[in-house]
Amino acid sequence: MGTIMEPDMNNPMEAGGVLNPAAARGKDGNLYLFPRIATKDNYSRIGIVKVLFNDAGDPTGVERLGIALEPEADYEKRPNGGGGCEDARVTYIEPLERYIMTYTAFSPDGPRIAMAQSKDLLTWERLGLVTYNHYENIEFNNINNKDACVFPMQIPSPHGHRALGMLHRPLFPGTSPEEKAAHPWDKAMDRHHESIWLSYCHIHPEKQESEKWQPAKFTSHRPLAVPVFDWEKIKIGSGTPPVLTRFGWMFIYHGVHESAQSTPTKQQLIYSAGVMFLSADDPYDVVFRSFEPILVPTLPEEKVGIIADVVFPTGIDQRTDIGMPDRYDVYYGMADNRIGVARLDLPKNLE
Repeated sequence: MGTIMEPDMNNPMEAGGVLNPAAARGKDGNLYLFPRIATKDNYSRIGIVKVLFNDAGDPTGVERLGIALEPEADYEKRPNGGGGCEDARVTYIEPLERYIMTYTAFSPDGPRIAMAQSKDLLTWERLGLVTYNHYENIEFNNINNKDACVFPMQIPSPHGHRALGMLHRPLFPGTSPEEKAAHPWDKAMDRHHESIWLSYCHIHPEKQESEKWQPAKFTSHRPLAVPVFDWEKIKIGSGTPPVLTRFGWMFIYHGVHESAQSTPTKQQLIYSAGVMFLSADDPYDVVFRSFEPILVPTLPEEKVGIIADVVFPTGIDQRTDIGMPDRYDVYYGMADNRIGVARLDLPKNLE
């Protein structure tokens, strides 16, 4: 449907772009986005904006409301004065009766997954860095990590317990897009490393009455999906939080491949988006995955920007508010500079 937010170049906080927004409906019925707002030096904050709609119900623009989070905690700041709160995803967690934000904290040790909570989407309280139990010989607490989002309700863990599920994308050494493009594809490494992971955090209902939820360690880590198709050959990562549909849990994810315009001296990557469906009974079971991307950089705003050729989905909104439950509006970053929205209509059947 096009661009709905551009950086205000008169505001130094937005001079480096507005991008990659979380999306959530408030209890007031309004739709709120939580974009990453970057300075020219890539010092990032998470803003709050309200989406504006026309009479037909299509999003047309935003109203800026302020800042949700900016680097204040030690794990959000860099020794050189840099830092960031970046690329949020927001989900209303039914058993917790609150909104949970997962975001990337640009810590002194590198990017890490952090959480915050809110009752109204306008005031946010930090919950700290996500912590993990070991997985075989992998220490997740010491590994860069991005692109986290959580399920809105409890799902079964591998041991049959009801738990909060989190999709995330560990960035293991040797598996960055640049390193993958420069070296042969190591499929043995990919079985564990180059993938979207699913981890679980047990929720104890009797302990959730306090105003501040204290998440336990995430455990039972499982690699959910690895790069398969040419359009996602270098990297995949989770995008929008999962939403429950008649086909199971649906989420939009991003995939990266190398452009034909790349040269030995200048690499050019292309970020596209696909869709994945997970079983409603056990989300570890992938029941459908798009062979081709459903969204690719074609608009000028997607091909030219801070980083060229990027569509990066991070927010999704089911349009039950206008009586169209099969319509989903997907909010995404455009070339790391603007925010766009695309319409996804659920088909009657999956191929």
